[in-house]
Amino acid sequence: MPPPTLLAVPNVSEGRDAATVAAIGAAFAGQDAVRVLDMHTDRDHHRTVFTLAGHPGALGDALLDGAKAAVERIDIGDGRGAHPHVGAIDVVPVVYLEEGARGAACAQALVVADRIGTELEVPVFLYGALGVGRTRAQLRRGGTARLAERMRSGELRPDFGPRRAHPEAGATLVAAREPLVAFNLRLAAPATVQDARTIAALIREGGAEGLPGLRAIGVQLDGAVAQVSMNVERPLELSLARVVQTVSRHAAIASAELVGLVPRVALEGFPEEVPLPGFDPARHLIENALAG
Repeated sequence: MPPPTLLAVPNVSEGRDAATVAAIGAAFAGQDAVRVLDMHTDRDHHRTVFTLAGHPGALGDALLDGAKAAVERIDIGDGRGAHPHVGAIDVVPVVYLEEGARGAACAQALVVADRIGTELEVPVFLYGALGVGRTRAQLRRGGTARLAERMRSGELRPDFGPRRAHPEAGATLVAAREPLVAFNLRLAAPATVQDARTIAALIREGGAEGLPGLRAIGVQLDGAVAQVSMNVERPLELSLARVVQTVSRHAAIASAELVGLVPRVALEGFPEEVPLPGFDPARHLIENALAG
């Protein structure tokens, strides 16, 4: 049987320097057997999210090439926008699209984690199923400086690589998982960032109105625009329409934003009255992007 196609969604902590983003993107695209399906750059979050597709092996080589470019070009000590982060190559999830490919995704993620730790000398922490349920939020709490302190004290030990944070590139978080949807909602004036944070606390999993598998924070964008920034970790169970409906009970929504690709089912019933600027089904639905 041919090897399964896997996705990877590396997030790098650079969203403002076009030359740096282009160089990292070119590095991810350097393997003939790997396709870059999407690149989403956000100045406010100071972050770029790439979506790659390929077979195990070639995909791992591409991820290491892009990670190397990010480590060489990004210094996270100079401030990195509104999004929580701990590293230059911040998170590297390897994504399986069907249950039968879970093992291949786990194996590829572990190989990539080992190579980042060994070849780039950046400490790597596993999260999700590979990290025995440890979450990104737990590792990112307090940011890069706090993570470095926790490593120095012995509270946290990386799964791969050196036991101290890289002086410029921090640390990297690696996982193997099924698809998730990164989804943002900009609130209409006069909503404030405090309103966004209150809503995020209410609707995230475990909150008073918690939605299953939803991670949410409130952030302030340029121009004092309030945004609820979310990861929908089980999009086959939780539609984006339901997320919009829940948020709209607390504040008017100005627009929505998808970061990267989304499975078709997650958009079923999405309200037509909520603008989704830049969304192109041919490029942003996983099924269409893979078929292109």
